[in-house]
Amino acid sequence: MTTKTDFYETLGVARNATPEDIKKAYRKLAFQFHPDRNKDAGATDHFKEISEAYQVLSDPDRRASYDQFGHAGANGAAGRGFEGFEGFGGVGDIFESFFGGGQRSRGPARGRDLEYRTTITFMEAVFGAEKEFDINRVEVCGRCSGSRAEPGTSVVQCATCSGSGQVRRIQRSIFGQFAQMSTCSSCQGAGKTVSSACTQCQGAGRERKQRQISVNVPAGVDVGSRIRLRSEGEPGDDGASPGDLYIHIDVESHDTFERDGNDILIKLDVNVARAALGATTKVQTVDGLKELEIPAGTQSGQAFRMRDLGVPRLGSSGRRGDQIVVVNVVIPRKLDERQRELLEELAATMGDDISPGLEEDGWLGKVKDFMTGDGN
Repeated sequence: MTTKTDFYETLGVARNATPEDIKKAYRKLAFQFHPDRNKDAGATDHFKEISEAYQVLSDPDRRASYDQFGHAGANGAAGRGFEGFEGFGGVGDIFESFFGGGQRSRGPARGRDLEYRTTITFMEAVFGAEKEFDINRVEVCGRCSGSRAEPGTSVVQCATCSGSGQVRRIQRSIFGQFAQMSTCSSCQGAGKTVSSACTQCQGAGRERKQRQISVNVPAGVDVGSRIRLRSEGEPGDDGASPGDLYIHIDVESHDTFERDGNDILIKLDVNVARAALGATTKVQTVDGLKELEIPAGTQSGQAFRMRDLGVPRLGSSGRRGDQIVVVNVVIPRKLDERQRELLEELAATMGDDISPGLEEDGWLGKVKDFMTGDGN
């Protein structure tokens, strides 16, 4: 059985080395044993050992575990040899990532998401609606189906990058010769070229179109609500999934109703006689006219709750808020002769209309003094 070399010995540093010391040691050894530079037998294996040691010792948690338990403590990414670097894609990619090297291929990109804003009426927000609106978006070309080639012509492998979408370039520095990967300029990373570009999209594989989109607005949406339409965004690259379309909702105000969460507020004007005597009246709701009992002695500003006549709760089955009716007792500004007589008779039966504490020498007197300038 092969015994693993101590990671500190592999990098040539002391056990109390600082993170900066470990980084410097790794850089020096990586330059020396990188396979693109060192063709000696065993250089690649030694580079892997150096990289494995750095991967463990550069991580404070893994280093502490290694210091306490040795290679068993570093198990996981480090204990499995070079498997901990599989996300980098290989030895060359580790080196390039560490030293700011080339660009790796990440595969076809998902399509771009789109966002649109639409305005609906108050009632549409309460009960939901089916809405249609126009959007302008990029779509796969209808003539070439995204191939970028004129129908009947061929799509061939890029001769520059041999279909990989990347080219390998050799760079020289004071440390020697290094390889760097970059996107192929001939095919822009597609790995394919066309002999004759599509005449409709000019070889882009896409075209901009005006589309009419239908969206189901659920009952209970409010200003700021967002509806997601999956796969209605722009197409992805080379068959990758399209983006999504997000609809942002604005809601028009209403002449009668005001919304407060899932409740609906409404003001009800009641004349002073009805407020005093009580009455049954018809009240406007989003479901039509409904009866409301106004008890005798109702005061201006008093609120009454009409259950389950508000806005449906999003995501619930049938649950709704309430309608809140706020009474406004209306005092008449003009009276005819008969009305005045009746009110004077009522006033006479109710006694003095100046409450205790509001006499001339009380609170009311102080207000009058303040208004006339006699008070302090």
